[in-house]
Amino acid sequence: MNTKKKGNNWTAYYDSETGRYFAEIMYTSREGREQYDFEITRDIYSRLGTFGDDTDNERLIMTAKRTYSFENTMYGTLGPERTVWDEEANEAMAAAVRKQEKQEKKKEKR
Repeated sequence: MNTKKKGNNWTAYYDSETGRYFAEIMYTSREGREQYDFEITRDIYSRLGTFGDDTDNERLIMTAKRTYSFENTMYGTLGPERTVWDEEANEAMAAAVRKQEKQEKKKEKR
């Protein structure tokens, strides 16, 4: 199974060791940065990338359980806001991302 899917503003990960699925949506512009992380289901993961419009992928991801939010924009408050709803899921997603990055680096060296 593919362990990573990617769109314009979103990336989804499958961690084969834990059997869990995660996704992040990130917007960056000269006004700032927003990041939202989710623990998604297998069904959501399998449907990602099948839409003609990438916005539909983001809408599908947003139906899942949000685990983390970071906003640092000129339209926000005086400083960046970080909210973690599920610390364990947030750490599990970070571990899955690190695993994926290691795998990609190994492939590049070959």
